[in-house]
Amino acid sequence: MTKSADHILGHASNTPEPKTDFERLLLAENECLRKQVAELTKRVAQLEVLLAKALKNSSTSSKPPSSDIIKPKPPGNTTGVKRKHGGQAGHARTMRTPFSAEEISEIRTYSLQACPCCGGAVSLVPEAPERVLQQVEVVPVQYRVEEHRAPLYSCAHCGKSYHAALPSSVEKGGLIGPILTAQIAYMKGAMHASFSTIRKYLRDVMGLTISRGHLSNLVSKVSDALENSYTALLALVKSEEVVNVDETGHKDNGNRFWTWCFRGAHHCVFRVADTRSSQILFDVLGKEFKGVLGCDHFSAYRKYQRICDVRIQFCLAHFIREIKFLTTLPNPDVVAYGERLLGLFRLLFFTPNHPELCPPDHLNQVLEKIRDAIVQESQRDVPPVNEAQLIAKRLRNYETEYFEFIQNPNVEPTNNSAEQAIRFVTIDRHITQGTRSEKGQRWCERIWTILATCSMQNKSAYDYLVQAVWAHFNGESAPLLISSPP
Repeated sequence: MTKSADHILGHASNTPEPKTDFERLLLAENECLRKQVAELTKRVAQLEVLLAKALKNSSTSSKPPSSDIIKPKPPGNTTGVKRKHGGQAGHARTMRTPFSAEEISEIRTYSLQACPCCGGAVSLVPEAPERVLQQVEVVPVQYRVEEHRAPLYSCAHCGKSYHAALPSSVEKGGLIGPILTAQIAYMKGAMHASFSTIRKYLRDVMGLTISRGHLSNLVSKVSDALENSYTALLALVKSEEVVNVDETGHKDNGNRFWTWCFRGAHHCVFRVADTRSSQILFDVLGKEFKGVLGCDHFSAYRKYQRICDVRIQFCLAHFIREIKFLTTLPNPDVVAYGERLLGLFRLLFFTPNHPELCPPDHLNQVLEKIRDAIVQESQRDVPPVNEAQLIAKRLRNYETEYFEFIQNPNVEPTNNSAEQAIRFVTIDRHITQGTRSEKGQRWCERIWTILATCSMQNKSAYDYLVQAVWAHFNGESAPLLISSPP
């Protein structure tokens, strides 16, 4: 505002008492405009905060990347030049390991009769390397049909008639044998295939027609075959030293359910429930859990910690994203506060990955100093804004829970392992739209647990399904993926 305008509109402290009606009118209008500007300024500040919250993405919150309307640009490419598709210049070429002689079914050698250029005679170059191309082809998919007959016998003594007994594996298998049953379950569980898709595959590729209802019954048989193995893995969770936990939404007949993921060192267990409360933690981990729980800051985990006095590692990835959100707010003090904390967190993660800067023997001491600096900085000059105050309160109340990994080398500072395991479930939810019954819930729990655990142990989930179905059809228990606590 210029001095002339300031003189006309006047300030309450410098303006003399108005002497005319015109001056009184100007003063009243000035006061009205000042109130209006103050209200609008306050409203703009509120809208800027709301806009920043609305523009939250996966880099500034716990939202999944799939929810980003505008994808955040990945860091690193500051030249503005778009990279070409495929292998980049300077990258070492990766070649597939050739098949061994034992794996090759047939070798074909071709001869050259004349020069392709001039038609002249050619002679074989001795001891020169041959050009070799190995090609993999699928043998046409076929199925074998066995007919099991049980003649009728009559008892001369009592007059009763009985059919001969069929083998247990035949009785339980019915129309479909154990290997094909396992393949159908693998397509349903690991490949997210619907019953209609599986039915089309069997019909078009194998020439075998099976109804959707029959396919559902086959999946139920596999679910029964996995029950004991799932129960054993679920019981092992309580004895783990570190368990990372996460949960995601699940639909059952249109009702809101939740899929919980408990990931240990060598196995992963899923649990579908109609609640997101801490009761699931009590049911799976019990009240005497002695390990460390890796999780986000969700209230169910805090309640479980408060009641059972459990050690916790809150996910720093979630926490850092919330700090990044501070840097998107319009208040410069809040932005500066967030930048200060982000700088220290970068140092916290940079140090362990550069041993040349810090000897391994002194790493814990250095990390503890960085931790203390983060906590102190979080309490210094905290802007009077709710989002900044919340960050300061978190570090003030949960300092130990956010930095448990410094004292325990088996603990990861983030909950990424559980989030990675649950990503498969999220994909399945989008494709299949959930389950329709308790039987479907149990199937999902068991097949997801087997798939994730086999992946962690570098085992073939398909081979395990074949073994489990064979055992179940013969009245035996499926082999356990882990027979005793690790």
